[in-house]
Amino acid sequence: MTASPDQPRIRNARRAGAIAAVAAGASLAMLALSFAAVPLYRLFCASTGYGGVPRIAEVAPTHQGQRDLVVRFDANVAPGLDWSFEPETPQITLRTGKTATVFFKVANRSDRAVSAQAMYNVGPDSAGAYFDKISCFCFSEQKLDAHESAELPVVFFLDPALEQDSGLKDVDTVTLSYTFFASKPSGPLAVGDGKPGAGKPL
Repeated sequence: MTASPDQPRIRNARRAGAIAAVAAGASLAMLALSFAAVPLYRLFCASTGYGGVPRIAEVAPTHQGQRDLVVRFDANVAPGLDWSFEPETPQITLRTGKTATVFFKVANRSDRAVSAQAMYNVGPDSAGAYFDKISCFCFSEQKLDAHESAELPVVFFLDPALEQDSGLKDVDTVTLSYTFFASKPSGPLAVGDGKPGAGKPL
């Protein structure tokens, strides 16, 4: 049986269609990975302390260490967010393995309700692997009504394993730094509503 002269063209068209489908699928996969990269990177940093990002802990340590370190607190507000933000105390002295609770004062100075999210890191970067947060206002978005104020808590400890890190043997001060960035309203979560990360209204 003689092949139709159209068969090569049909085969070429099918091959071109298959190549186009594969290319489109690869493009979609790369796009999906790019969207997933940011949250995955944040998860990696939170679990390892990489890049000075404090780790998230579920429970307090069972024993205290031997070193006392100064923990300083730094509070910042990104441009475009009309909030005031400051720690209630500029620093504390903390024994490794001991849990501490500190509060930050925040106020919305604008005439409208505003939501914001706090980003955070620890300096020096190498200390981030030993800075563990049990709870923090930075774990969730915060919302303040016009001219509303609140106290936002953070509960944390320094892992006693820090004492075994030779790179930190000469470090006696650790800085926990926050910066609030404005975000779009994303629901009824408000400061003081009793949900994780919420603070108490003043």
